[in-house]
Amino acid sequence: MATSHRRRIEGDHCRSMQKRSREGGVAIGISHPREHRRHHKRHRSDRDRDEPRRHEGQSSRRRSSERRGRREGRGRSGEGRRDGRARDEGGFDRWDGGEDEREGAPEGRKREKGTAGDGDGDKAAPRQPQPIAPVKGVFGGVYVPPFRLAQMMKQCQDKSGPEYQRMTWDALRKSLNGIVNKVNATNMKNMLPELFGENLIRGRGLFCRAVMKSQMASPTFTPVYAALVAVVNTKFPEIGELLLKRVILQFKRAYRRNDKPVFLAATQFLAHLVNQAVAHELLALELLMVLLENPSDNSVEVAVSFTKEVGATLQELSPQGLHSVFERLRAILHEGEIDKRVQFMIEGLFAVRKAGFATSGFPAVQSELDLIEEEDQITHEVGLDTPNLDAEMGLDVFKLDEEYEQHEKEYEAIKMEILGESDKEDGDSESSGSDREDGEGEEGSDAESDEDNKMEITDMTYINEVNLRRTIYLTIMSSLDFEEAGHKLLKIHLNPGQECEIVTMIIECCSQERTYLRYYGLLSQRFCFLNSAYQKLYEESFSFQYSQIHRLETNKLRNVAKLMAHLLATDAISWSVLGIIRLTEEDTTSSSRIFIKILFQELSEILGLIKLNARLQDPDHLDWFEGIFPKDTPRNMRFSINYFTSIGLGGLTDTMRTLLANLPKLIAQQKSLQASDGSGSSESSGDLSSSSGSSSDSDSSGPSDSSSESSSSDSKSSDSSSGSESSAGWPGSIASWCGRRGIFLICGVRVSAINRSVSSQRWRGVSSHPHR
Repeated sequence: MATSHRRRIEGDHCRSMQKRSREGGVAIGISHPREHRRHHKRHRSDRDRDEPRRHEGQSSRRRSSERRGRREGRGRSGEGRRDGRARDEGGFDRWDGGEDEREGAPEGRKREKGTAGDGDGDKAAPRQPQPIAPVKGVFGGVYVPPFRLAQMMKQCQDKSGPEYQRMTWDALRKSLNGIVNKVNATNMKNMLPELFGENLIRGRGLFCRAVMKSQMASPTFTPVYAALVAVVNTKFPEIGELLLKRVILQFKRAYRRNDKPVFLAATQFLAHLVNQAVAHELLALELLMVLLENPSDNSVEVAVSFTKEVGATLQELSPQGLHSVFERLRAILHEGEIDKRVQFMIEGLFAVRKAGFATSGFPAVQSELDLIEEEDQITHEVGLDTPNLDAEMGLDVFKLDEEYEQHEKEYEAIKMEILGESDKEDGDSESSGSDREDGEGEEGSDAESDEDNKMEITDMTYINEVNLRRTIYLTIMSSLDFEEAGHKLLKIHLNPGQECEIVTMIIECCSQERTYLRYYGLLSQRFCFLNSAYQKLYEESFSFQYSQIHRLETNKLRNVAKLMAHLLATDAISWSVLGIIRLTEEDTTSSSRIFIKILFQELSEILGLIKLNARLQDPDHLDWFEGIFPKDTPRNMRFSINYFTSIGLGGLTDTMRTLLANLPKLIAQQKSLQASDGSGSSESSGDLSSSSGSSSDSDSSGPSDSSSESSSSDSKSSDSSSGSESSAGWPGSIASWCGRRGIFLICGVRVSAINRSVSSQRWRGVSSHPHR
């Protein structure tokens, strides 16, 4: 008890001494050794506990100051340390001046506050904005906020210098990446004006790179990126071609390396580019042939997925090519050398084809992504075997442009033309001009007349016509029957005057076939029956083809002749087109004679010889066939008869044969009539001379005398004309045919009509009397 009491008293004494030493500021040592050791331990533990906190505070303050330094362009780089930071004697960093000192210097902050209050007392002086340091060199991957970059571009004085061009290049790259990442099916139409607002000509490499990276990262958005490229391709075809080349090269690279993810992404992108008509459908068929030439599990799997994406387009544009692809897949399936999983995929593809690609969830183009009209589409015919494919990777790297400002102005004009800003400005000027006074109104009208007299730009390359003919050709060749082809061709938007392109392409496609296909005749017949304009165009094409028949090969000539024979036999065109044919030795060539031969042989096969002969002997339309069956000279008559006899259609010339056989009798009758007319005229002239002295004439004799005089004058004129014609060898008036009346006039002799019945083939009778 005594010992513990003593220890308690000593402890109270030591604590009281320590308290007085702290209050008086005098250091008094502790005499008790045990308490001294206890106090030393407690002091050391407190120091060890506070030491890491102090270091942690210093490091946090250092990190915050470094962030502020980087934010103001003076980070912990070597250049910033040389400019605004130095090291003191103790080896620590300190800032030379400036308003942002370290937080570990409270005296500096107090001194700053004191100086600020010298001028106004209680109010502090406003902080002066620090000038932004100019950009020096390349950023080197350091993030620069957009507002900071905008300030740098605003303060840059040289707008064509390398520093300003570098800043605009980085801004263009970030903007294109942001637009491509934000675009989707719903906001496509809203993002396109923003996209065309950027300089796509300068950043075409950046745009292609951004699209390919985004498509690789998100293959499900491939239709969206393909639609975006298709819209850009209509305004800048070189960008679409560049992207297509890069995707093809990426496909080849992945195929060689057997990189399946890149391989799948590239094929999917190519499929949707074909669907958007940026790439030709032959590229899809080439790709499928490459994949299925040496089938493996991976190649067949990629081919199946690619066929699902592009199958709807190939079924419309090239059904025969798609059929060959499925035949190859069926052969691979029957061989059974691939995995069961891939075999099930092929069977699923056949099921999709049977149900329909669109109904199975694989349409060619989604409705919200169908943004391009067919006449505005530009298709690039780039294939897998196209030599010297250049990716132009140098377009992705910044290069100094010596004519930077001029190129920017040129793109501004292109942007205004695309976005239609110039039209808005014209509308504003017209609306403001309507509010002016009378004098100003006249000036405005003069300005409007000047605007109306602007130069019209004519496309001499005929790109639109070529694209239209390509569309018509693909429609004709991809249709199963003539009804489907006619329906599709009528849906094509044609400008006024472009109907002739359909007629021309149908005839050209027919002439290119190895043998004549009735498909083209039925298609042409359908168009002629639908609209009379097409009928007139086919009639004009008949005349054109006959005039240019010598330029066609024999096979093309045969197909065109059979096509025209089908139109004539079905009355799709008028038979009056045959009036341009003149079947004589001088007026025909070997090509034209072959054309006429095939034409009439085809007509006889379709109609039959009897119906054809009845049609050619129709009295209302004999004028149309005067050139085919000439009756002007015996030589031409013999040539026509011999020609039709040689081609097996001699029954068409029975009337001409009868006429040619009766010509000698008609000539003999003509001579006898001429002799009798000559004797009668001499007697009448003698009677007139003997009775000329008589003074009394009756009233009835006057008309008879006048008639006799007129008959004598007629006989003299006929004698003179017959003498001149007989001297020529063949009277020109013999066998001149009056087509509608069926009458021969032989030197003033009227011959009754020839019996046109093919069965009788003889004259009904010949009656002659003086010509009055």
